[in-house]
Amino acid sequence: MATSRRVSRVAELLKREVSQMLLQDIKDDRVGAGMVSVTDVDVSGDLQHAKIFVSIYGSDEARAETMAGLKSATGYVRSELGHRMRLRRTPEVVFLEDRSIERGTRILSLLNRIQQERPSENLLADAESEAES
Repeated sequence: MATSRRVSRVAELLKREVSQMLLQDIKDDRVGAGMVSVTDVDVSGDLQHAKIFVSIYGSDEARAETMAGLKSATGYVRSELGHRMRLRRTPEVVFLEDRSIERGTRILSLLNRIQQERPSENLLADAESEAES
């Protein structure tokens, strides 16, 4: 079992290397259909498995196409990681779509809408209290 410090270092290295591959090395057109960025990498304690979370910008069709391209490139990514990184065993790689940025944007827009509605409610309450005086 690797220490948590080693696990986090390996995760950061995986994130950097996979990001580099997405930018320069993976030639699959499906991966280029949507803008892809690696948001997080979760490595198991024994360094045998890695979940790579990617954020994809684009339509639902582009996202599905990009995920299919990433799934087909999994073997290439793992073999490249084996060449680039000095590990005893290269972890099994799985790509997962991360929609947290999308959810965060939606929550911010809802909060902004609530904030815009609140001042009008406060103005109404102030007007009513002045009318009663």
